[in-house]
This record gives sequence, structure tokens and C-alpha cells, in this order.
Amino acid sequence: MRAARKPTDWKTDAMQRRITRRYAAERRFKLMGLGAVLISVAFLAFLLITMLGNGARGFTQTEIRLPVDFPRAAMILDPAALKGPHAEVALATADIEGATTAAAVAAFGPAGADYISDSAWLKVRDAIRDDPSVLARKVEIDVPAATAIDLAAKGKGEPPAEAIYKRLNVEGRVSTGFNATFLTSADSTDPTRVGIWGALKGSLLTMFVTLLLAFPVGVLAAIYLEEYAPRNRWTDLIEVSINNLAAVPSIIFGLLGLAVFLNFMHLPRSAALVGGTTLALMTMPVIVIAGRNAIKSVPPSIRDAALGIGASPVQVVFHHVLPLALPGILTGTIIGMARALGETAPLLMIGMRAFIATPPGGIADPATVLPVQIFLWSDEVSRGFVEKTSAAIIVLLVFLLTMNGLAIYLRNKFEQRW
Repeated sequence: MRAARKPTDWKTDAMQRRITRRYAAERRFKLMGLGAVLISVAFLAFLLITMLGNGARGFTQTEIRLPVDFPRAAMILDPAALKGPHAEVALATADIEGATTAAAVAAFGPAGADYISDSAWLKVRDAIRDDPSVLARKVEIDVPAATAIDLAAKGKGEPPAEAIYKRLNVEGRVSTGFNATFLTSADSTDPTRVGIWGALKGSLLTMFVTLLLAFPVGVLAAIYLEEYAPRNRWTDLIEVSINNLAAVPSIIFGLLGLAVFLNFMHLPRSAALVGGTTLALMTMPVIVIAGRNAIKSVPPSIRDAALGIGASPVQVVFHHVLPLALPGILTGTIIGMARALGETAPLLMIGMRAFIATPPGGIADPATVLPVQIFLWSDEVSRGFVEKTSAAIIVLLVFLLTMNGLAIYLRNKFEQRW
């Protein structure tokens, strides 16, 4: 008689079919995972290419070489007044804007004033301030082109503006170069004069306040809850509350900041102090949760060894446990700060959407942040703000990557192995 086959006989036809189906399912799962990764990479590449394509033009500016005949300009300005203590007053009272408009009409015809931006007279003012002797002669000054001509120079203009640009280009009157103003100035109503330095400085000050408040309080709270707090219903309630706070929508923290910091404490509206404090409330639960998990991951043998050689409980925590948990704590801080850096809703609630034409000088001065600035520019009607919005997004991504890179470096620096 033929011997009965064992259930574990891998050579039977049924078992071979089962193994074949199992391998096929594994191959399908791998292909699904690979497909998900490729789709994610494709979306990321599309985002980066789109942002870089639109944003790269935001870092350039088209200028028109404008001839200005100062002796014939209807502008009352004494060169000697520019050398005294009242030079700025003299510049402010002179009709430089009118002289610039008249020069554009004289050079390019009745529609010449539409060829230059509304802020072109500022370049003329700067030229007079740098060299008062120009008031005695006719000079050519490179001034920002109007938005329509600037877009035409970048291949995004309308047919009439493209025709004007081609004519000026043939005459050698236009040039396109790096826009340093975008990195050094603040907000403006003219897209040719806007810059991100005011918003970037506001973000730096806001993140400084957030880190200064959230990091020490979050780490100390994590140490207390994990090392010293008794295990009872009140501790459980605190833990549940912290976990729930980490998932609360950010706009709720904005309402809290509006009610407490502005309406009750009467702190300055639209200041980095209020914005940073509000974001610190939002970031703190994330740091507490990450800190507790990092402290919990330290092996108990580290604590036992430290206690065995005579260390006090406080020395055990701060000399042994905390240094080993610091990389995990910094990881949680990275996540919390990155979330805070990109927040817009809570800052809108506390009034940080104001038009800020001057970079803040301190944490109590009116300020805005990069995400809010991007939001405001995206709502502008002028097409010139489109590329500025993309350029500001690039700056925000670089800021975020720089902050994360610094945090990763610090995490690796303090990481210890056992």
C-alpha cells in the first residue's frame, strides 16, 4: 500500500499551489508598496518642480534704464541741503515721484509712465542720496519695470506688454537680474518692491519665543510625569489631557491666545511675543509626549547602576537618563517646531495678518511670519504676486530644512549608545 502523505509534505500538488499563491501575493504586495512610493515621489517632484519653476522668477527683476534730466526736472531740491542734517527732510519734500514720471513720459511717450513701477521713484531718490551731484546733469538710472513688462520679460506677459518689452529690449533699455530687494525688504503694495525679510525676521523671533517657552517646560513636564509623578487617577487624567491637546486643531489655540494674551493680558497685538506664546501652547504637548517616550526607552539598568554607585535620584535623572533621552526629545522638538513654523490659522486669530512694511526690531514689535505672508500674497489681485508667493514658499522650505538639519545635527551629536 502507498504510504499516506503527511500534512507537512511540501511536495503535494495542493501545497505547491498554496505556496505559489503565497509568493504571488507577496510579489503583489511588494509591487503595491513600490507603486505607493513612486506615486509619492511623483507628487513631491511635481510640487518641487512647480514651486521652483514659478519661484525662480520671483528672485529676478526686470529693470528699465530711464534717462532723467535733473536740471530740467520740476523738482525743487538744493544739492547743498543733501549734505546737512536735514537731508532726509529735503528728499521727502522734493517731488521726486513727479520728476520720475515726467522723465518716463519724455523718454517713452505719453504711456511711458505705465512702463515703470509705482516705486521706481525710490531708485531715483536713492541715486540722489548716494551722489547729490547728479542733480546738475542728465543721468540714466535703472528703475524697476512695471509688473506687466516684468512678466513679459519672463515669458508670462500679455501681447501688448510683450510688444513693449521687445521694443525696449531692441533699444537696449531693459535688463533682468537678481532681485536683492526680495531678500532685504518687507511687505509692500507694489509687487516689484515686496520682500520676505520682514516676514522671515518675524518667523525667527516667533520661533525663538516658541522654543524658549515650549522646550524647557515640555522637557521638565515629561521628566516629572515619567520619573516622579505618583500613579493615580489624577496622573492618568493629566496624561489623557496632554494626549488630547496634541490633537486639538491649531485654530483652537489661536482662540485661546486671543482670549488670554490679547483680551485679558493686553499684550501687544500682532507681535512675535504673542505669536510665539500661542505656538508654544500648541507645541508643548508634542514635546511632552516625545520626551516621555524617550525617557521611558532608557533601560532600567542605567538607573540601577547609577543608584548603585551612590547617585541621588536627581543625579540619576539629569546626569544619566536625560543625556541618553536627549536625541528622542530633540526629535519630538523637531516635529513640534516644524508644525509651528508652518501654522497660519492661530496667528491669524491673534492679528498677525497686518500689513508690516518695516521689519520688527524685537519680540514686542508688530510682525508677521512667512506662512501668513504667503497667505496674504496669494490673495492679491496683481499677477506679480504669484511668483513672489512661490519664491516665499521656497524660502520657507529652505528655512524649515535648515532648522531640521540643525536639530538632526544636535541629535546625532548628543546621541549615545550603550
